[in-house]
Amino acid sequence: MREAIDHLDLAVTDLERSLRFYVELLRPLGYVRTAEIEGERGERVVYVGRPDGTGSLSVRQATGTHTYDRYNVGIHHIAFGAMRRSVVDERAEWLRSSGHTIESGPEEYAYTPGYYAVFFYDPDGIKLEILHRPREQDLTARVRELEERLARLENH
Repeated sequence: MREAIDHLDLAVTDLERSLRFYVELLRPLGYVRTAEIEGERGERVVYVGRPDGTGSLSVRQATGTHTYDRYNVGIHHIAFGAMRRSVVDERAEWLRSSGHTIESGPEEYAYTPGYYAVFFYDPDGIKLEILHRPREQDLTARVRELEERLARLENH
């Protein structure tokens, strides 16, 4: 098993709005569990996570007035993995139909073979990404399939 980030905590301008956004956005990616705790300052913190505990994202009410800028110190963007390209497409459609801003995609990007993603913004303007990256064995199988198809075409 690969090591991964266990959880990310975000401070947001409107807790309920962001909670609705992340619950709806992440449910098709397997984030189906919510859990609430009290933060170190007594604030409400709500985690949206996977049932097996392999990752979660939390939201809490921001106390400051600074707006998010991905080029300041802090997070530039957060990427969530999807098991299939169709999930990336479905989430992009949900974003569009819900009135959220899509920066680009969904489309293939040249980062790695088969990298397919959509880039967009949460209600506070935090840049997010949902991506599908084929596993190496899937790419190998696809190359083999295409080679066999090419051989059949060349023999006809």
